[in-house]
Amino acid sequence: MDAKALWQRYQNWLYFHEGLGLYLDVSRMRFDDTFVDSLQPKFDQAFADMVALEKGAIANPDENRMVGHYWLRNPDLAPTPELTQEIAQTLEQIEAFAEKIQTGAIHPPRANRFTDIISIGIGGSALGPQFVAEALSPDFPPLKIHFIDNTDPAGIDRILTQLRNSLASTLVLVISKSGGTPEPRNGMIEVKKAYAGQNLEFSQYAVAITSVDSNLDKIAKAEGWLARFPMYDWVGGRTSEMSTVGLVPAALQGIDIRAILEGAKEMDDATRVADIKNNPAALLALSWYYAGNGKGEKDMVVLPYKDSLLLFSRYLQQLVMESLGKEKDLDGNTVYQGIAVYGNKGSTDQHAYVQQLREGVPNFFATLIEVLEDRQSPSPEIDPGVTSGDYLSGFLQGTRQALYENHRDSITVTIPQVNPRTVGALIALYERAVGLYASLVNINAYHQPGVEAGKKAAAAILDLQKSVIEVLQTEKSPLTLAEIAEKAGATEKIEAIYIILRHLYANQRGVVLHGNLGQPSSLKVSLG
Repeated sequence: MDAKALWQRYQNWLYFHEGLGLYLDVSRMRFDDTFVDSLQPKFDQAFADMVALEKGAIANPDENRMVGHYWLRNPDLAPTPELTQEIAQTLEQIEAFAEKIQTGAIHPPRANRFTDIISIGIGGSALGPQFVAEALSPDFPPLKIHFIDNTDPAGIDRILTQLRNSLASTLVLVISKSGGTPEPRNGMIEVKKAYAGQNLEFSQYAVAITSVDSNLDKIAKAEGWLARFPMYDWVGGRTSEMSTVGLVPAALQGIDIRAILEGAKEMDDATRVADIKNNPAALLALSWYYAGNGKGEKDMVVLPYKDSLLLFSRYLQQLVMESLGKEKDLDGNTVYQGIAVYGNKGSTDQHAYVQQLREGVPNFFATLIEVLEDRQSPSPEIDPGVTSGDYLSGFLQGTRQALYENHRDSITVTIPQVNPRTVGALIALYERAVGLYASLVNINAYHQPGVEAGKKAAAAILDLQKSVIEVLQTEKSPLTLAEIAEKAGATEKIEAIYIILRHLYANQRGVVLHGNLGQPSSLKVSLG
């Protein structure tokens, strides 16, 4: 396509939202009008599906749940007046609590103010808050946030070591819908012990963000924690940033949570338009479908050209991959759907993997995130008439052009600046795009059977570990792995038993391995 035709295509497909100052350019995706027309019936159904979703249709039949994260930024859409009132009241409670923490009206026993936050969560209970903190937290926030988002002992130690001299002024958020998810539960127990080690009463530092009457809620209530905020069963983890999960930590950091919600609401309104060309989420879904032939055949590479948006690709990994990565479609057919997501940031990507993107395997499409505002103060010139921001803009355009010239497609999303409204809008844009795309490919975006399968498998390993230890406790002489497996009634799990024992041995947990460590079948095992 010559330059004149490409310029015309750019104008034909450029979407602009005046209220948000957001642009979406899909002109460098090479679909044609015939392709768009062929998808119109699917989009008609997708638009209808989204209307039903927002009205409270059961969207997660596995758990008989509605999906209502849209109601969080527009409570009037909620299916009952009681729910509308509850959403509004919870928001007011979050703001009131954050103000009391920041002013010292609520303070720790040994300090005038809380200075730090430990946020304990996993998946959507961590990725959203981390992304928002990186993007929007002030340089000198009223409380500095730290995340425990894994059950890695060294990772937990690192956070607790950094805060060892300020634990007495550190607030703890425990975020878990059920209260039984292992990662946040383990983090809570370890942090609780750290507080006890400094003779600090954990309940005077702790906040629960959980479902009403969950195990965690009951613990927090019984122990008299500082506060409890509700999580709703109609909000999935990957769409929970606008709920208490994301709003409580954001408010405590001094981030304008009303503005986040307003930006999301404005984007929700824009993505309800039942017209592909005038709906930015539909344009994304169209582009994704085209790029991967409706089968996820190409990966999504997310390249934000702004340091504060570095974690956007990680946030989108869960939102997109957990929502769309499904073995079965809605009719029970095996389809193996999904779109893999990865990313870096511009212009780091220029020196990292753009070489492969331009000349390697063409198994991807790129999404470039552009921010028009360089900084909030005037920029000095690096060269005559040129600033650092000009270089960054040039690198973005250069990458986009270099990719297109070598038949690599790209999408460009442009926002005026990184602020609470635009971040809220970005989150809402991709939430809706995921929902529309899921409808196009006939899958359920709102359940995660694969995640549940992984949790069950992990629980089975821990049960096996208990059985193995019980066998060793009853034997005086060392046993081979095969003997242990037989006595544990798990002859088909000998490899798992070996890995369990190797882990226990490496951590000096009372297990002794006799023999050649590199030849598992030669080993004998005893308790030391």
